[in-house]
Amino acid sequence: MKKSDLNYFKQTLNDWQTQLLRQADHAIAGFMDASVNSSDLVDQAALEIDRNFALRMRDRESKLIGKIRNALKRIEAGTFGICEMCGEPIAVKRLKARPVTTHCIDCKRVRETLERSLGE
Repeated sequence: MKKSDLNYFKQTLNDWQTQLLRQADHAIAGFMDASVNSSDLVDQAALEIDRNFALRMRDRESKLIGKIRNALKRIEAGTFGICEMCGEPIAVKRLKARPVTTHCIDCKRVRETLERSLGE
């Protein structure tokens, strides 16, 4: 992979990570501010549903941040853009669509087919 491509992906991943961390900070601040002292059960239930949804989103974002950090480590190690299954280069087009990917499209299809057949 060209150095200019690696620099592009490094910048893209760093920007994405910064954006996600900023959103997480705002969400935490929102949790602290959102206190409803209502005796109305519907209001309490609605607030609880909103909090649960936000927590699920934060969990997904946390996992994505981990994937971003791993991709940045792979850039530094010189293994970014190499499929973990077959060892072949991952297409730049695929990396632009999903920069945290660790598999080429063919290996990803095989993996997804296997996961479906195993019911995962």
